Amino acid sequence: MRAAVLRCALALALLTSVAAAEESAIRVGVLDAVLTTPPGVERPPVALLIAGSGSTDRDGNGPQLKPSTLKKLAEQLAARGVASLRYDKRGARGWKAEFGKPEDFRFKDYVDDSTALVDFLRGKFARIAVVGHSEGGLVAILTARRTPVDRLVLLAASARRQGDLLKAQLEKKLPATKMEPVAKAIDAIMAGQVVDPPPPELPIDPVMQPGIASAFAEDPIDPLKQITIPILIVAGARDQQVARLDMVALAAAAPAAKTLWLPEMNHVLVDVANEDENLSSYNDPDRPLDPDMVDAVAAFIAAPGPR
Repeated sequence: MRAAVLRCALALALLTSVAAAEESAIRVGVLDAVLTTPPGVERPPVALLIAGSGSTDRDGNGPQLKPSTLKKLAEQLAARGVASLRYDKRGARGWKAEFGKPEDFRFKDYVDDSTALVDFLRGKFARIAVVGHSEGGLVAILTARRTPVDRLVLLAASARRQGDLLKAQLEKKLPATKMEPVAKAIDAIMAGQVVDPPPPELPIDPVMQPGIASAFAEDPIDPLKQITIPILIVAGARDQQVARLDMVALAAAAPAAKTLWLPEMNHVLVDVANEDENLSSYNDPDRPLDPDMVDAVAAFIAAPGPR
């Protein structure tokens, strides 16, 4: 009963924040974005929200999964006096001609995009934080290395190269006989080779593999070690995609970082009690985000201190 009451209260707070927040659709270069600002705050801090893997849009939704993770986060940050900018990744809502040919995409293009958005925000707000969710954590790390920002927040981010993470995830799902050729194919792609034909369980078009390789091979640890701004690392025990060892490794690479481990939070940043709730949460845009996570992120971004 208490959990149900809490969930209703959080949902009511979410609806209240939707009404209070001011949203503006903007375009920065080739990117469509939404700027959410808290009313009555003349010069708030701002968070650039960077989505996870796949064709993920400004709200944190993809073609099949629609948890609205980033939309809810933007609304809840605004309710706590923090502005945010969230945007459609390349490929979300369709591939635009302005992006060039899909086969020419490289992971650095994501970093180019986030860097351009930071430059757009510069000078307009009290401070700038880059907040990366899942794969967006890697983009956030590389962005913080490329251009000056004031805070870095990693939410359910991996410490491993994406190719290695994908192997670990697939090992849980595939029998050994099918996993062996998949692992070899991932290793080959990470090494810059083209696998043609790829295994049926890894249907990556050969023409797209160089772009995939540029993502698979990026290591978050070395660039993270070189970042000196304040860092917050948040992860949850119910996350079935990223393990606690990832949080431990990220924290080891950034020993001055603040960390928050949440026992009920899953990969889409909501609290779940079991696997059924975990699965359904990926298509539940009304399920509230973990309140401790939101409070920690908002307080970290808004806190005074070294820029």
